[in-house]
Amino acid sequence: MYKNKSVIGWAFYDWANSVFVTVVIAGFFPIVFKSYWASELPSSESTFWLGLGNALASLVVVIIAPLLGAAGDKYHLRKPMLLGLMLIGVITTAALSQSVLGESILGHWQTVLALYVVASIGFMAANVFYDALLVPLSATAQVDKVSGLGYGLGYLGGGIALAICVYLSQQPQLLGYTDSIDAVLFCFILVAVWWFIFSLPLAIWTKDGPRLQNAENSSVFATTLRAFKMAFSNRDVRLFLIAYWIYIDGVDTIIRMAVDYGMALGFDSNDLIIALLITQFVGFPAAIVYGYIGAKVGVKASIMAGIGVYALITLLGYSMTTVADFYTLAVLIGLVQGGVQAMSRSFYARMVPPDKSAEYFGIYNMLGKSAAIIGPLLMGLVALITDNHRYSILSLLVLFVLGALLLSRVRNPQQNTA
Repeated sequence: MYKNKSVIGWAFYDWANSVFVTVVIAGFFPIVFKSYWASELPSSESTFWLGLGNALASLVVVIIAPLLGAAGDKYHLRKPMLLGLMLIGVITTAALSQSVLGESILGHWQTVLALYVVASIGFMAANVFYDALLVPLSATAQVDKVSGLGYGLGYLGGGIALAICVYLSQQPQLLGYTDSIDAVLFCFILVAVWWFIFSLPLAIWTKDGPRLQNAENSSVFATTLRAFKMAFSNRDVRLFLIAYWIYIDGVDTIIRMAVDYGMALGFDSNDLIIALLITQFVGFPAAIVYGYIGAKVGVKASIMAGIGVYALITLLGYSMTTVADFYTLAVLIGLVQGGVQAMSRSFYARMVPPDKSAEYFGIYNMLGKSAAIIGPLLMGLVALITDNHRYSILSLLVLFVLGALLLSRVRNPQQNTA
């Protein structure tokens, strides 16, 4: 399987684009946005705008992802559309660096936030096609192995890239800078170059799936509507998708807003980045172990346990006072983050009719990749209204409790039909 260049090229895209999540979304952007570009804004207000930006990017993807997916299938453009959206993300990520736009963006946080939103849309929308390519890429028996290879390379690549950027930010003289902020801005270009170069194996080696039969007989809107009707006509599938969208929104919000929250509490930015590294490198082996636990205790029970840990994280986050507390939260997140994602996909796979797997997973991927709408907006609004960031992290508890309640009503599938 791993000797197949098409598979290797596909998996390396996870290595390529994970750098955007770790370095930009979860790492440096919240820091430089709050302390550099939007430094004249009150902390609660910058948190609000960052949360709104994340929510807006996710909302746009929610709207366009099903239509993009249907168009990619109908016109056999899955791979070209993935690469086009990747280029949008790469260009706008590079534009976040002052060396590209010049000194004029300093203080113009609206411009920076707009670039960040567009880059996030490019990242999430491209992932719709990345996931879609998995179906024609591998035989049914190998889907888990191929998908696991991508997850593994993503965790590893993102962690290595973040470690490099952390080192460069602490040693700016290696790049000829005297200020660490200049090194951080340079890292946005490094992210863009990394994302582009490691996307080339997919561009060169990975084959697109076959053209859909009778694709010309249905419009993009008709195909999209049919997929939604099929998925939501089943009670358990409907309940699971709604539950998944709610609790995974909380998961993704913690990824996106944790650094901003830590800064609001007064923690040093270097300590926050170290916490991200802890999460990244704990997450890789933990996701693998979590799979074995799920096989022993049941997939649904393992998801519920992971959601319970996330609920605990919000409570601990509300009361934490030291950097050591933040590191503890980083370990807890790393222990369950990959596991909740992997087990959710495994549980859903057991509910999918084998002859409709691509269309069902199109809906699933749309929800998963476009999550983090409610959470960032909720955190931002609570911080703005109460002027207390601790209440903002506590507000995410609502998403985990509601998601768990809905998931508890989903019946366990009798067999794996995927």
